[in-house]
Parts: sequence; structure tokens; C-alpha cells
Amino acid sequence: MSRQRNIQLGFTLVELVTTIILMGIIAVAVLPRLLSDSSYSAYTLRNEFISELRLVQLKAMQNTDQCYQIDVTSSGYTLRHFSGRSAGTCTNQVRIEQPQAFSGGAHIALASNANQAFSITFDDQGHIVSPGCAGHCFNAVADETLAIAVESEGYIYAL
Repeated sequence: MSRQRNIQLGFTLVELVTTIILMGIIAVAVLPRLLSDSSYSAYTLRNEFISELRLVQLKAMQNTDQCYQIDVTSSGYTLRHFSGRSAGTCTNQVRIEQPQAFSGGAHIALASNANQAFSITFDDQGHIVSPGCAGHCFNAVADETLAIAVESEGYIYAL
């Protein structure tokens, strides 16, 4: 009987630490691949598009004799630069930036009519001339729909 008392049941410290390390590796490396990696795609698209809008808005305010326009389609968007502005429209195209493609079926749409093909033009004070909107203007659509708003003073932000 005294021999049986010396036998202890349970795990050693080395076994417990090894198990915890393996569970940590699995949690970090394997589980994110099993879960949908598109959970942040709408947020990423919205933040990227807000940054692009603000950049074009700043360019339009700093270069009052020039015109900048963002052309949005269902597959992506393109920044175009014009050397002149006449009656609220851009004239004399100078440069077209590399198109930015949407991925995974994501897109930007107008909030008013869900149109996915439109152009955004700013005046020299940073207001959106085309399309005419204030408040909730655009939707970033991916795994969920997120709103982009533009105030009448020109401030662009996420709703």
C-alpha cells in the first residue's frame, strides 16, 4: 500500500506548458484562416475611400486653377487631373492616376440611388460639386454596408 501512495496522478509542468504553447500557435496561425478574412473589408474600403476623397479635396483647394475628379465604377475608382475648369466642369485632361480596383465584390455606391458609376468633383473651396449631396452621400459595400457622409461645408467622415 505504501507504494501506491507515491504514484501521483496529473500532468507535469512541462506537459502543461507545451500544451499551452501549442494552443497559442493554433490560435494565432490556424484559426484566422478558418474564419472569414473579409470581416474588415467594408471598414478598409470605407477608410481608403474617405482618405482618397480628402486627398482630392485638398488638391482642389490648393490648386484653384485646376480640377480634380474621381471616377467611380463598379470595379474601382480612378483619379483624373485636369488643367482647367469651365462652368463647373473639368476641361483639358492632364493626367490619369493608376486605377484602384475593388476586390471581393466590394464597391462604392451613391446613397441616394445605389448607382455604382459616378464622378465626384470638388470646387476650389472643397465642396462637392458633383454629385450634389450633403449628409449621407456614399455607401461602402462589402461584407456589410457602411456610410460615408459629406457635410455642406466639405467635411468628409464615416457615419
